[in-house]
Amino acid sequence: MRVRPILVTAITTILGMLPMALSHTEGAELRSPMAVAVASGLLFSTFLTLFIIPIAYSVVNRVSYRRT
Repeated sequence: MRVRPILVTAITTILGMLPMALSHTEGAELRSPMAVAVASGLLFSTFLTLFIIPIAYSVVNRVSYRRT
């Protein structure tokens, strides 16, 4: 139900960090690692939010439903 807003905000932020992560200008050696960390962390957390958390929730829900 909320997949589209999550994907839109994550993709725009990740794409916004790409120029900073791939930059080779003066001072980029300080900003580039931060941009890579932010983009990869956001990518991982988006994957976690959209796939792993719902799967874990359904597994826990099934286990608790069988016990009652």
